Amino acid sequence: MRKTTIIVALGLAVIALAAINVAAGDHAYVGAEKCKMCHKVQYNSWLETTHAKALDQAKASTDPAFEAKCLGCHATNSDESLAGVQCEACHGPGADFKKMSIMKDRDAAVANGLVIPTQATCDGCHQDNDHSKAVSLADNKDNKAAIHEFKAAE
Repeated sequence: MRKTTIIVALGLAVIALAAINVAAGDHAYVGAEKCKMCHKVQYNSWLETTHAKALDQAKASTDPAFEAKCLGCHATNSDESLAGVQCEACHGPGADFKKMSIMKDRDAAVANGLVIPTQATCDGCHQDNDHSKAVSLADNKDNKAAIHEFKAAE
C-alpha cells in the first residue's frame, strides 16, 4: 500500500513539474530531425550548407583554436547536442510550435515561439569582426549554400 502511494505521489509530482514548465512558456529545442518530418526539402537543402557544418568547421580550426565559447554561434543551443546552426538557431526552439495545427497558423506559431528571422538574427553571429563577416539576409535568401531552399512565396 505504501509503495503505491509513493508511486502515485511521484507520478503527480512529475505531472506538476511538466505543467509548470508549460505554464512558464519555456521553449525547448527539438532538433533538426524533428523539423525534417514536415520540412524535408528545407532540411535536405540545409544539410549541404555551411551552417550545417559550422561546428565541424570550428572544431577543425587552429586559428582561432576551438573553445567552448565557439558553441554560441557554431552550435544551435550552446552545446554540442545540437551541432551546427540548425533550424532552431534561426527560428527559435520548436517544441511549442512544431505541431501541424500550430505551424499552419503563422500567428499561432509566432505566439508559440517561432522566430521569423530578420537581419538582427544573422547579426547575432555575423558581427563583421576579425572572426566573422557581416552578411545580408536579403542578399542570402537565394543562397542555398549558406541557408537552405526556401518555400515558394505565399
